[in-house]
Amino acid sequence: MSPPYECDYCYQSWDDKGDRNDHEVEDHFYCRGCDRRFGTYNSIKQHMRSRIHSGKDMGCPFCKRSFVSATGLTHHLETGSCSRARNIDRQAVYSIVRARDPRGAISKKLLTWEGDSDYEATGESWNGEFYECYLCHREFGKLQGLNQHLNSPAHQQSLYHCPQGGCRTDFKTLASLINHLESESCGFMRFEAVQKRMGNLVSSNHLLTF
Repeated sequence: MSPPYECDYCYQSWDDKGDRNDHEVEDHFYCRGCDRRFGTYNSIKQHMRSRIHSGKDMGCPFCKRSFVSATGLTHHLETGSCSRARNIDRQAVYSIVRARDPRGAISKKLLTWEGDSDYEATGESWNGEFYECYLCHREFGKLQGLNQHLNSPAHQQSLYHCPQGGCRTDFKTLASLINHLESESCGFMRFEAVQKRMGNLVSSNHLLTF
């Protein structure tokens, strides 16, 4: 039986999740906590040394696990990873945000949205070398990895947009939107302001304001 923690990029597996994450940083320039990939090793090293990863200030309201940024906390909830809130996932988070964002400052008004689509690959997806996604043709070493990919936001509808009028980039997850805002790439708000707004979102019933 192969180790449980598989790299999303090269199909190697590890017994320890931290070793897998370190490998993805060093070999693939991928930060799993922020769900963000970088072009060079220097870029991701600068990112790992940035204030986004400089402390653990965001606590999960359910399991009390600490995260270095609002992105990490939101990713934890959207992926259904919280051991004390298994009913919270991408769909549940979107429903909460829509209820607190009636004017659509960051959420898209999807009149026909009925929830995420469910996919399940079988052995027929084996192409002779790998398990292949029939939607994007990405290949995986294990069937489990392919099914995780199929039921990730990769092939789901965009639910959010940047609140900056001159940007309006669409995002499939709230974590991706928050990561965009934390990077200050569009200059909409400072990193510290993002942490405060998202902290209010998960700890109160107040409407969102941007």
